[in-house]
Amino acid sequence: MDKILVLGSTGNIGWPVVQELAQQQDIKVVAGTFHDAPAAMEKLNCTTVHFDFLDPATFAPALQGVNKLFFVRPPQLAKPQEDMLPFLKAVQSHGVDQVVFVSLMGVEKNPMVPHRKIERMITEFDLPHTFIRPSFFMQNLSTTHVEDIRQHHDLFIPAGHAKTSFIDTRDIAAVAVTALRDPQYIGQALTITGPEALTYDQVAQIMTKELGEPISYSHPSLWKFRQTMIRRGMKKDFVNVMVMLYVITQLGNAKATTDTLPQVLHRPAHTLAEFVHDNQALFR
Repeated sequence: MDKILVLGSTGNIGWPVVQELAQQQDIKVVAGTFHDAPAAMEKLNCTTVHFDFLDPATFAPALQGVNKLFFVRPPQLAKPQEDMLPFLKAVQSHGVDQVVFVSLMGVEKNPMVPHRKIERMITEFDLPHTFIRPSFFMQNLSTTHVEDIRQHHDLFIPAGHAKTSFIDTRDIAAVAVTALRDPQYIGQALTITGPEALTYDQVAQIMTKELGEPISYSHPSLWKFRQTMIRRGMKKDFVNVMVMLYVITQLGNAKATTDTLPQVLHRPAHTLAEFVHDNQALFR
């Protein structure tokens, strides 16, 4: 029986991973949580444990008896040598059958982003792994950028007129669960995207139709976006990573689509229209 530690278990990807794994009779799920576990998690067939990447004292209790690991880089942790390396050393010492890490599409071409550095650490530690490399999350619209959508009915995003192959994090979670269940994916890097690449003008049009109210796209400069986000209280390291990712987008590196997801899941990926329709309440 696999015992799987899911870190980031209350997030947009980790939560559906926990939900799906907890339904499997031959798996024990350990949900790592930074804060107290939500009530909904207590109803699932899983164990919860306090975990903090910056607190080595939480590593051993979380890894006890675990043979597989799923994790996402917390967006506020942007210095892998400081905030990820100690945990990965603990994982190496503990020994696991598989690490599933949610990385980033195009990471193999960009040595500057934290995801690339984490991938390199996992590889150098010779950990059996599966890298999932998704395109931009649809959920970025309902989290990072939702304030502007709610208050100003605007997409305040510095992507220019480039296209992005948005993916629903529910689909990322489904691929992760499949990778954790099927050993054929060990040693693979799976680049997964949504079904189509869209400009943010097109995103605004889709949101306008699904929400029944006009949504604009103001395409601010990278500098204006960075200054605004910092002024709103976001940490500079986090904002700098965001800016770096939107530079990648403007260069056209976020527009590719792949058929990997339908091949893995044997179903199509969710469309942006489906995502907006399913999450209307979040945008209002």
